Amino acid sequence: MAAMREPDEKPQKPARKIPRRPSPAYLERAALHYLERFATSAENLRRVLLRKIDRAIRHHADVERDTAAGWVDALILRYQSAGLLNDQAYAEARATSLHRRGASPRKIRMTLMMKGVAGERIDAAMEDLAERVEGDPELTAAIALARRRRLGPYRPAEGRADNHDRDLATLARNGFSYDIARRVIEAEDIATLEAEALE
Repeated sequence: MAAMREPDEKPQKPARKIPRRPSPAYLERAALHYLERFATSAENLRRVLLRKIDRAIRHHADVERDTAAGWVDALILRYQSAGLLNDQAYAEARATSLHRRGASPRKIRMTLMMKGVAGERIDAAMEDLAERVEGDPELTAAIALARRRRLGPYRPAEGRADNHDRDLATLARNGFSYDIARRVIEAEDIATLEAEALE
């Protein structure tokens, strides 16, 4: 039977595990584990591994950050030359995925920048996306978001007028221009809107 605690006594948090001492082998295992679960850019993987090193340094004072950071850099270079890390392929795949979910071009760019993708690679990924998407990429993304979130013409007719401003604000917060947001939210019907997007 579990021991009863006093009413004003706080529950105890489980003790945090002490991070392992960084080594080239440990960092490689951590990197491979991360890559099995997530697609990533070289810079983002570097940040993940450096955070592990920084946590470990708090518990292992004899670890030199510069030495461990050198192991990370060597690992990143090796993975890039082996093709395990390819920032251009990552940027193109991530841009396509975000666009499909309804992310505006502005939001896609910001997401890729935050993941450490270089500007010229982002530009190339956006050009690739524009070539592959039928119609206006911003309009098709706005329609995808409206469909997913049930905004504008995707909302039941009785709720459209009451939610007009809220729906416009949702598209604006997601990086769409006012003109695009109005075209989507004020569209008469879904068929016309989706036909417009393919022109």
